[in-house]
Amino acid sequence: MSSRESSEAARAQFGRHAPAEHVIVHLSDTHLLAGGAALGGRYDVEANLAATLAAVERTGVRPDALVFTGDLTDLGEPDAYRRLRDAVEPVAERLGAPIVWVAGNHDERPAMRAGLMDAAGPGGRDDAPLTGVWDLRGLRLVALDSTVPGWHHGQIDPDQLAWLDEVLAEPAPHGTILALHHPPLPSHIPFFDILELREQDAFADVIRGTDVRGILAGHLHYSTSGTFAGVPVSVASATCYTMNLQRPAAAVNGMDAGQAFQLVHVYDDVITHAVVPVVEAPTGDYFSAEWTARMAALSPQERLEAFSRKR
Repeated sequence: MSSRESSEAARAQFGRHAPAEHVIVHLSDTHLLAGGAALGGRYDVEANLAATLAAVERTGVRPDALVFTGDLTDLGEPDAYRRLRDAVEPVAERLGAPIVWVAGNHDERPAMRAGLMDAAGPGGRDDAPLTGVWDLRGLRLVALDSTVPGWHHGQIDPDQLAWLDEVLAEPAPHGTILALHHPPLPSHIPFFDILELREQDAFADVIRGTDVRGILAGHLHYSTSGTFAGVPVSVASATCYTMNLQRPAAAVNGMDAGQAFQLVHVYDDVITHAVVPVVEAPTGDYFSAEWTARMAALSPQERLEAFSRKR
Protein backbone atom coordinates (compact mmCIF):
# COMPACT_ATOMS: atom_id res chain seq x y z
CA MET A 1 0.00 0.00 0.00
CA SER A 2 1.33 3.43 -0.92
CA SER A 3 1.76 6.12 1.76
CA ARG A 4 -0.93 8.15 0.00
CA GLU A 5 -3.41 5.26 0.15
CA SER A 6 -2.54 4.63 3.79
CA SER A 7 -3.08 8.32 4.64
CA GLU A 8 -6.43 8.38 2.85
CA ALA A 9 -7.56 5.25 4.67
CA ALA A 10 -6.56 6.74 8.02
CA ARG A 11 -8.73 9.78 7.30
CA ALA A 12 -11.77 7.75 6.30
CA GLN A 13 -14.94 8.68 8.20
CA PHE A 14 -16.20 5.60 10.06
CA GLY A 15 -18.50 7.39 12.51
CA ARG A 16 -20.48 10.57 12.92
CA HIS A 17 -17.40 12.83 12.94
CA ALA A 18 -15.16 13.56 10.02
CA PRO A 19 -11.44 13.43 10.89
CA ALA A 20 -10.28 16.39 12.98
CA GLU A 21 -9.38 19.49 11.01
CA HIS A 22 -6.66 20.48 13.48
CA VAL A 23 -4.22 18.56 15.67
CA ILE A 24 -2.01 20.13 18.34
CA VAL A 25 0.72 18.35 20.28
CA HIS A 26 0.59 19.63 23.87
CA LEU A 27 3.71 19.13 26.01
CA SER A 28 4.73 20.70 29.29
CA ASP A 29 7.30 21.15 32.04
CA THR A 30 10.58 20.09 30.47
CA HIS A 31 12.67 21.72 33.26
CA LEU A 32 16.01 21.59 31.42
CA LEU A 33 19.21 22.68 33.14
CA ALA A 34 22.49 24.08 31.85
CA GLY A 35 25.12 21.55 30.89
CA GLY A 36 22.55 18.75 30.70
CA ALA A 37 22.51 18.41 34.48
CA ALA A 38 20.08 16.04 36.14
CA LEU A 39 17.14 17.75 37.85
CA GLY A 40 17.44 17.37 41.60
CA GLY A 41 20.44 15.16 40.95
CA ARG A 42 18.14 12.31 39.93
CA TYR A 43 15.94 13.09 36.90
CA ASP A 44 17.61 12.90 33.47
CA VAL A 45 15.35 15.57 32.01
CA GLU A 46 17.15 15.71 28.65
CA ALA A 47 16.80 11.96 28.11
CA ASN A 48 13.15 12.16 29.15
CA LEU A 49 12.54 14.99 26.69
CA ALA A 50 14.26 13.03 23.91
CA ALA A 51 12.07 10.01 24.66
CA THR A 52 8.98 12.23 24.58
CA LEU A 53 9.88 13.79 21.24
CA ALA A 54 10.58 10.35 19.77
CA ALA A 55 7.14 9.25 20.93
CA VAL A 56 5.58 12.31 19.29
CA GLU A 57 7.17 11.38 15.98
CA ARG A 58 6.00 7.77 16.31
CA THR A 59 2.39 8.95 16.35
CA GLY A 60 2.71 9.89 12.69
CA VAL A 61 0.75 13.10 13.20
CA ARG A 62 1.49 16.26 11.26
CA PRO A 63 0.38 18.75 13.90
CA ASP A 64 -0.63 22.34 13.41
CA ALA A 65 1.66 23.27 16.31
CA LEU A 66 3.82 21.95 19.13
CA VAL A 67 2.71 23.78 22.28
CA PHE A 68 4.96 23.73 25.37
CA THR A 69 3.03 25.13 28.35
CA GLY A 70 5.84 26.42 30.51
CA ASP A 71 8.61 25.55 32.93
CA LEU A 72 10.77 25.02 29.88
CA THR A 73 13.88 25.33 32.05
CA ASP A 74 14.28 24.87 35.78
CA LEU A 75 16.44 27.92 36.55
CA GLY A 76 16.06 30.11 33.47
CA GLU A 77 19.66 29.53 32.39
CA PRO A 78 20.62 30.65 28.85
CA ASP A 79 22.36 27.34 28.12
CA ALA A 80 19.26 25.41 29.16
CA TYR A 81 17.16 27.35 26.64
CA ARG A 82 19.78 26.66 23.98
CA ARG A 83 19.71 22.95 24.74
CA LEU A 84 15.91 22.92 24.63
CA ARG A 85 15.87 24.68 21.29
CA ASP A 86 18.48 22.31 19.87
CA ALA A 87 16.38 19.32 20.93
CA VAL A 88 12.97 20.54 19.74
CA GLU A 89 13.58 22.53 16.57
CA PRO A 90 14.77 19.59 14.39
CA VAL A 91 11.65 17.62 15.37
CA ALA A 92 9.38 20.57 14.63
CA GLU A 93 11.07 21.02 11.26
CA ARG A 94 10.52 17.37 10.35
CA LEU A 95 6.88 17.65 11.38
CA GLY A 96 6.42 20.96 9.58
CA ALA A 97 4.94 22.54 12.70
CA PRO A 98 5.55 25.85 14.49
CA ILE A 99 6.64 25.79 18.13
CA VAL A 100 4.67 27.77 20.70
CA TRP A 101 6.76 28.46 23.80
CA VAL A 102 4.75 29.45 26.89
CA ALA A 103 6.42 30.90 29.98
CA GLY A 104 6.24 29.07 33.31
CA ASN A 105 7.13 30.07 36.85
CA HIS A 106 10.58 28.44 36.58
CA ASP A 107 11.37 30.42 33.43
CA GLU A 108 12.99 33.86 33.27
CA ARG A 109 11.48 36.20 30.72
CA PRO A 110 14.67 37.93 29.43
CA ALA A 111 16.61 34.67 29.01
CA MET A 112 13.62 32.90 27.48
CA ARG A 113 13.03 35.73 25.04
CA ALA A 114 16.69 35.79 24.01
CA GLY A 115 17.13 32.04 23.90
CA LEU A 116 13.96 30.95 22.15
CA MET A 117 12.44 33.92 20.35
CA ASP A 118 15.30 35.94 18.88
CA ALA A 119 13.37 39.11 19.55
CA ALA A 120 13.43 41.98 22.01
CA GLY A 121 10.43 42.71 24.16
CA PRO A 122 7.88 45.42 23.34
CA GLY A 123 9.40 48.84 23.86
CA GLY A 124 12.75 47.19 24.54
CA ARG A 125 11.39 45.62 27.75
CA ASP A 126 12.80 42.10 27.84
CA ASP A 127 10.98 41.50 31.12
CA ALA A 128 7.56 42.14 29.53
CA PRO A 129 5.06 39.25 29.48
CA LEU A 130 5.65 36.70 26.74
CA THR A 131 2.43 36.54 24.75
CA GLY A 132 1.54 35.76 21.16
CA VAL A 133 -1.19 34.89 18.67
CA TRP A 134 -0.96 32.17 16.02
CA ASP A 135 -3.40 31.60 13.15
CA LEU A 136 -3.41 27.82 12.61
CA ARG A 137 -5.46 27.63 9.42
CA GLY A 138 -8.37 29.44 11.01
CA LEU A 139 -7.89 28.11 14.54
CA ARG A 140 -6.54 30.89 16.77
CA LEU A 141 -4.01 29.97 19.43
CA VAL A 142 -3.21 32.59 22.06
CA ALA A 143 -0.25 32.19 24.42
CA LEU A 144 -0.61 33.96 27.76
CA ASP A 145 2.03 34.65 30.39
CA SER A 146 0.78 33.75 33.86
CA THR A 147 4.18 34.12 35.50
CA VAL A 148 4.88 36.56 38.32
CA PRO A 149 8.60 37.47 38.23
CA GLY A 150 10.30 36.31 41.40
CA TRP A 151 7.40 34.09 42.49
CA HIS A 152 6.00 30.63 41.72
CA HIS A 153 2.27 31.37 41.91
CA GLY A 154 0.48 32.68 38.83
CA GLN A 155 -1.46 35.76 37.77
CA ILE A 156 -2.44 37.39 34.48
CA ASP A 157 -1.88 41.11 34.95
CA PRO A 158 -4.55 43.70 34.05
CA ASP A 159 -2.70 44.96 30.97
CA GLN A 160 -2.48 41.44 29.59
CA LEU A 161 -6.19 40.85 30.28
CA ALA A 162 -7.03 44.06 28.42
CA TRP A 163 -4.90 42.86 25.49
CA LEU A 164 -6.65 39.48 25.53
CA ASP A 165 -10.03 41.20 25.58
CA GLU A 166 -9.08 43.07 22.40
CA VAL A 167 -7.82 39.88 20.71
CA LEU A 168 -11.05 38.04 21.48
CA ALA A 169 -13.29 40.90 20.35
CA GLU A 170 -13.40 39.39 16.85
CA PRO A 171 -14.09 35.64 16.68
CA ALA A 172 -11.73 33.40 14.71
CA PRO A 173 -13.11 31.14 11.95
CA HIS A 174 -12.52 27.94 13.97
CA GLY A 175 -12.49 29.45 17.45
CA THR A 176 -9.71 30.11 19.94
CA ILE A 177 -7.54 27.99 22.20
CA LEU A 178 -5.64 29.63 25.06
CA ALA A 179 -2.31 28.30 26.37
CA LEU A 180 -0.83 29.29 29.72
CA HIS A 181 1.21 27.64 32.46
CA HIS A 182 -0.90 27.91 35.62
CA PRO A 183 -4.24 26.10 35.16
CA PRO A 184 -7.38 27.87 36.40
CA LEU A 185 -8.39 24.67 38.21
CA PRO A 186 -8.19 23.43 41.79
CA SER A 187 -5.83 20.59 42.65
CA HIS A 188 -6.59 17.80 45.09
CA ILE A 189 -2.93 18.06 46.18
CA PRO A 190 -2.98 20.71 48.96
CA PHE A 191 0.38 22.39 48.34
CA PHE A 192 -0.37 23.08 44.67
CA ASP A 193 -3.14 25.48 45.63
CA ILE A 194 -0.54 27.73 47.26
CA LEU A 195 0.91 28.17 43.76
CA GLU A 196 -2.41 28.50 41.92
CA LEU A 197 -3.44 31.09 39.35
CA ARG A 198 -4.69 34.12 41.27
CA GLU A 199 -7.33 36.71 40.28
CA GLN A 200 -9.22 34.04 38.36
CA ASP A 201 -12.51 35.98 38.41
CA ALA A 202 -11.02 38.75 36.25
CA PHE A 203 -9.71 36.15 33.80
CA ALA A 204 -13.12 34.47 33.67
CA ASP A 205 -14.82 37.80 32.94
CA VAL A 206 -12.65 38.29 29.85
CA ILE A 207 -13.18 34.86 28.27
CA ARG A 208 -16.78 34.15 29.23
CA GLY A 209 -19.05 34.35 26.17
CA THR A 210 -16.16 34.57 23.66
CA ASP A 211 -15.07 32.04 21.04
CA VAL A 212 -12.56 30.41 23.45
CA ARG A 213 -13.07 26.66 23.05
CA GLY A 214 -10.35 25.31 25.28
CA ILE A 215 -7.49 26.14 27.64
CA LEU A 216 -4.17 24.25 27.66
CA ALA A 217 -2.00 24.38 30.79
CA GLY A 218 0.77 22.63 32.71
CA HIS A 219 2.38 23.30 36.11
CA LEU A 220 0.93 20.32 38.01
CA HIS A 221 3.14 17.52 36.58
CA TYR A 222 0.10 15.29 36.16
CA SER A 223 -2.71 15.14 33.61
CA THR A 224 -6.07 16.47 34.71
CA SER A 225 -9.05 18.32 33.27
CA GLY A 226 -12.00 20.44 34.28
CA THR A 227 -13.94 23.54 33.27
CA PHE A 228 -13.39 27.22 33.90
CA ALA A 229 -15.94 29.92 33.04
CA GLY A 230 -17.70 27.26 30.98
CA VAL A 231 -14.53 26.48 29.00
CA PRO A 232 -12.83 23.04 29.08
CA VAL A 233 -9.35 23.06 30.63
CA SER A 234 -6.78 20.35 29.90
CA VAL A 235 -3.53 20.04 31.85
CA ALA A 236 -0.67 18.09 30.27
CA SER A 237 1.63 15.95 32.35
CA ALA A 238 5.33 16.76 32.48
CA THR A 239 8.16 15.41 30.36
CA CYS A 240 10.71 15.71 33.22
CA TYR A 241 9.03 13.84 36.08
CA THR A 242 5.45 13.34 37.20
CA MET A 243 3.55 13.25 40.48
CA ASN A 244 2.89 9.87 42.09
CA LEU A 245 -0.85 10.14 42.66
CA GLN A 246 -0.98 6.68 44.24
CA ARG A 247 0.02 8.34 47.51
CA PRO A 248 -2.36 10.17 49.85
CA ALA A 249 -2.81 13.74 48.64
CA ALA A 250 -0.68 15.32 51.36
CA ALA A 251 2.17 12.88 50.64
CA VAL A 252 2.23 13.12 46.83
CA ASN A 253 5.71 13.65 45.39
CA GLY A 254 7.66 13.27 42.16
CA MET A 255 8.59 10.04 40.36
CA ASP A 256 10.61 9.25 37.25
CA ALA A 257 7.71 7.51 35.50
CA GLY A 258 4.39 8.26 33.88
CA GLN A 259 5.69 10.98 31.54
CA ALA A 260 3.14 11.84 28.86
CA PHE A 261 2.02 14.39 26.30
CA GLN A 262 -1.36 15.09 24.77
CA LEU A 263 -2.80 14.96 21.26
CA VAL A 264 -5.41 17.71 20.93
CA HIS A 265 -7.87 16.99 18.12
CA VAL A 266 -10.08 19.91 17.12
CA TYR A 267 -13.35 18.96 15.42
CA ASP A 268 -16.14 21.24 14.27
CA ASP A 269 -18.12 20.88 17.49
CA VAL A 270 -15.81 19.26 20.02
CA ILE A 271 -12.16 19.13 21.11
CA THR A 272 -10.58 15.95 22.50
CA HIS A 273 -7.38 15.58 24.54
CA ALA A 274 -5.72 12.16 24.32
CA VAL A 275 -3.04 11.42 26.93
CA VAL A 276 -0.12 9.58 25.30
CA PRO A 277 2.19 7.76 27.73
CA VAL A 278 5.88 7.99 26.86
CA VAL A 279 6.74 4.31 26.97
CA GLU A 280 7.79 1.67 24.48
CA ALA A 281 6.04 -1.64 25.11
CA PRO A 282 5.12 -4.72 23.07
CA THR A 283 2.06 -3.79 21.03
CA GLY A 284 -0.41 -5.90 19.07
CA ASP A 285 -0.72 -5.44 15.32
CA TYR A 286 -4.38 -6.25 14.85
CA PHE A 287 -5.43 -3.03 13.14
CA SER A 288 -2.93 -2.45 10.36
CA ALA A 289 -3.06 0.12 7.59
CA GLU A 290 -4.24 -2.66 5.28
CA TRP A 291 -7.09 -3.55 7.67
CA THR A 292 -8.15 0.11 7.83
CA ALA A 293 -8.07 0.35 4.04
CA ARG A 294 -10.32 -2.72 3.78
CA MET A 295 -12.79 -1.14 6.19
CA ALA A 296 -12.69 2.11 4.23
CA ALA A 297 -13.66 0.25 1.05
CA LEU A 298 -16.85 -1.13 2.64
CA SER A 299 -20.22 0.54 3.04
CA PRO A 300 -21.23 1.62 6.58
CA GLN A 301 -23.52 -1.39 6.93
CA GLU A 302 -20.85 -3.75 5.63
CA ARG A 303 -18.41 -2.34 8.20
CA LEU A 304 -20.88 -3.04 11.00
CA GLU A 305 -21.32 -6.60 9.76
CA ALA A 306 -17.55 -7.10 9.48
CA PHE A 307 -16.52 -5.54 12.79
CA SER A 308 -19.45 -4.81 15.08
CA ARG A 309 -21.50 -7.99 14.97
CA LYS A 310 -20.65 -10.42 17.77
CA ARG A 311 -19.71 -13.87 16.50
